[in-house]
Amino acid sequence: MTPEKHNENLIETEVTYSLEMNGQFFLIENVPARVNQETGEQFFSPATVERIQQIIREQKKPSYFKQTPVYDFVA
Repeated sequence: MTPEKHNENLIETEVTYSLEMNGQFFLIENVPARVNQETGEQFFSPATVERIQQIIREQKKPSYFKQTPVYDFVA
């Protein structure tokens, strides 16, 4: 696939970024990303990645808390 064709499948949007680190789960909403419409793969600019890392590192008071159910996968 040529780079031009690859870029045709990408849309600029905002996503929710999730991360688990040291037993804590973080959600960052409204993160700018380019998303592949076919695969759902998300691409972030270097500046966006730096900002995500800064948010996690600083651990300021979150905007709000979200209760999330957790399930155990049993085959």
